[in-house]
Amino acid sequence: MPATEMQDLRRSYTRLCKESGGEPQESILQHLEQATSRNRLDFATHSLSVDTCGALGKLLQDELQFTEIALSDCMLSEEGAKLLLHGLCANSVVKSLDLKGNNLRAVGAETLGKLLRQNKSIKSLTLEWNNLGIWEESFAVFCEGLAANGHLQRLDVRNNQINHQGAGELAMALKSNSTLQELDLRWNNIGLLGGRALLNCLHSNRALRQLELAGNNVPSDILKAVDQAMDHNQERQSILYKSRNMTQVLSKEVLSLKEEKAKQFLGLMDTIDKQREEITRSSRVSTARVGQLQEALNERQSVMNSLNAKLQMTEAALALSEQKVCNLGELLSTAKQEQAELVEKQAKELQQHKKDSADREAKLQHELSTASEKNLLLRNEVTELERRCKTQQEQLFQVKEDLTHTTAEMKLRAVQAEERLEMEKRRFKQVLEDAEALRLKEVDHMTHHMEASEHALQERIQRLEATRIGLEEELSRVKATALVERGQVEEELIKAKNQARLEERLEHLEEKLRLMMQSRDEAQNYCLQQKQAVSEAHAKESQLSLQVEGLRRRVEELQQELSNKEQEKVTEVNKVRVELQEQIGHLEAERTAQEGMREKIAALERQMKVLSSNHREALLDKVGEISSLQEKLRVREAEISRMREEEAQRASFLQNAIMTYVQGSPLSTGVPKN
Repeated sequence: MPATEMQDLRRSYTRLCKESGGEPQESILQHLEQATSRNRLDFATHSLSVDTCGALGKLLQDELQFTEIALSDCMLSEEGAKLLLHGLCANSVVKSLDLKGNNLRAVGAETLGKLLRQNKSIKSLTLEWNNLGIWEESFAVFCEGLAANGHLQRLDVRNNQINHQGAGELAMALKSNSTLQELDLRWNNIGLLGGRALLNCLHSNRALRQLELAGNNVPSDILKAVDQAMDHNQERQSILYKSRNMTQVLSKEVLSLKEEKAKQFLGLMDTIDKQREEITRSSRVSTARVGQLQEALNERQSVMNSLNAKLQMTEAALALSEQKVCNLGELLSTAKQEQAELVEKQAKELQQHKKDSADREAKLQHELSTASEKNLLLRNEVTELERRCKTQQEQLFQVKEDLTHTTAEMKLRAVQAEERLEMEKRRFKQVLEDAEALRLKEVDHMTHHMEASEHALQERIQRLEATRIGLEEELSRVKATALVERGQVEEELIKAKNQARLEERLEHLEEKLRLMMQSRDEAQNYCLQQKQAVSEAHAKESQLSLQVEGLRRRVEELQQELSNKEQEKVTEVNKVRVELQEQIGHLEAERTAQEGMREKIAALERQMKVLSSNHREALLDKVGEISSLQEKLRVREAEISRMREEEAQRASFLQNAIMTYVQGSPLSTGVPKN
């Protein structure tokens, strides 16, 4: 122990002694100064005064570093022991307490009973060479504290003058105590009655593994029976230890299985998420391509509209040119008529006035030359108009040819767009089919897994049923054996109390067996419910597959209708545009329908996940119930074996009692000895 802590302990001890009005003992101070162990406080063979005991009791309420306290042969007085033990009541660190050889009597026994009721840490208590059993009432208080204690594992009460009444009190305490494993009662005055009381209490105490009764005038048959009971308890403790280990191993396996299933479930969820992402990505790509095709179609439509406008303008210009040509032709014909009329008129005037003056002739020649110039100008204009008309006709022909090429190119691009759209439809359909196949594969896997789990559960129930039948047969045999032995015992010596206990235990076993059968029936009912749930899940799956098949047929019908409409829309560009808009509307409707299908598939997947999780939880519950039933079966087997041993012990007790009775009867004394 560090020097600083020891110095603090010495100062605290000195201060508490002075506060109580006493002086600290030099031997205690020297011992505290020389102490080396940090966890052990050893004052053995040191005489402790009342003040020292009071100070130590107060120190032990606060100083929590000591786990072992040795106070053997310290000549403690009743008051000093009371103060010291009162301080230990609030201590939560001390594991071992040695009070050997302190002549503790009535007050010490009562204080020890209070200590056992309040202290929650002491595992070992040594009380050898005291006088706790002299005062029966005080020892009864001590036994009451032992009965209420739930932490003490070893108790040594050798040489404490405990009589058969004290042994009876100890037996009553042992019936309530479930933690004490070792009890040393050697060299007391227990006797035959005390030995029987302790033997009878062992029927209800399963924790005690070692009970020493040497030097107590206890008959050898009782000692043998006690040893057998101790062996039985030790075997039971070993079986419990093994069962706890097996339970831990099984729990670890269950946890590993849970982790593995969780990993598989997470992997499945990741795969489904990846598939969903792939479907979403493909739908986005398809939507983008459809948008691009729509944009290209809109551009071509705008080009066609501009060409149509140009064609209309050209036709209007051509009509104006033709109108001008017609007007010019009319003007030309009118001019020709006027020229002919003028020529005729001039010819007539020339014939009539040939002989007129030379001035008129010159004037006439001048008018003729003017008319010829006008005629030449008109001919030049007509030639120019014809040339312009030919040029406009050539332009009109070129525009018509361009319009024909543009129409052919638009038709070719529309066909290419339709082919791309068809390819996208096929690819999207293939993606949907792959997703559907993967979903069906996962559903089949989950179905097979659920069937395998159900088969394993049925096999476990069958094994449990076989075990129950074996237990019923064993119980019937035990009943028959118990009835035979009861008849023999009633003929030899009437033991109504023991037989009543046996019958009560048999009834208790029958009640437990009935409860076990009820739990088995409940497990079977639950299995039937699980089967019904699985069948309902299969029915829902078949309905969903029918719905998917109907939707697939609907998609095929829509595609057929789309192909029929595509064959009809090759006539005109305007009809192509309208039909493409209709197809885009159908595609959007199909896409919304497919989104609805994906939502339904996601909902079904969530339902399947919920069903699988519920099924796993039900399987885990069944595994826990089966393990608890197996534990109950092992406990019942142990009780049956213990009952057999008890019956054998009772038979041996009866035989010994009869032999003792026969040997001690007057008839046996009257028979002469050989």
